[in-house]
Amino acid sequence: MPHYTASDKAAEVAVSEKVQLDGTMTVLLVGVGGQGTILAGSLLAMAAAEAGLDVKVSEIHGMSQRGGSVSTVVRMGEKVDSMVADPGCADVIVAFESMEALRAQEFLREGGKIFVNDEVIVPVSVAIGTFDMPEDVDGALDELGAVKIPAGQIAREVGSPRSTNVVLVGALSTALPFSAEAWEDAISRRVPPKTVEANIEAFRQGRAAAGAEA
Repeated sequence: MPHYTASDKAAEVAVSEKVQLDGTMTVLLVGVGGQGTILAGSLLAMAAAEAGLDVKVSEIHGMSQRGGSVSTVVRMGEKVDSMVADPGCADVIVAFESMEALRAQEFLREGGKIFVNDEVIVPVSVAIGTFDMPEDVDGALDELGAVKIPAGQIAREVGSPRSTNVVLVGALSTALPFSAEAWEDAISRRVPPKTVEANIEAFRQGRAAAGAEA
């Protein structure tokens, strides 16, 4: 499970806003290979590091060509000593599709938040008949209190179908203490220059879909 310290990578960037957290905060991003979970985790790590926090990132890469699961854990705080992410420890989960949200639910702490791309991708295990799909995915997500975001639809509407992950980053931003400007700065420096405008609009629409005020 590769991991790195985002704080070190961003050491040359001046702290634009100092944020203090009460202890360590854990965000879990889950999806299927190719959906952009790693970029989303990178944007989160950049925003947190530039807020003066210690940030550590762990990534588990599934077999994307076979529909494998991919997860990224981002932990942040004044001092992060461990990357252990046990069940019940995630303050926020961002799921890039509905089935991965249900797989990851055991990691959500009581009172935590979960944002889900309102899309179902049939896993390989279901396609070959090894496992069965839950009968009522939407109902199960509702029981979790999940905030469902039509991220794919939003990305298409802003003219950037591949920006589903950035839409979800926008939703995630409503649960974290970093300014919208800090997130947009991270996006501007991380995505290809030609896509900056569309990605920032995707981010803003994701925030709106999660209930943020303009």
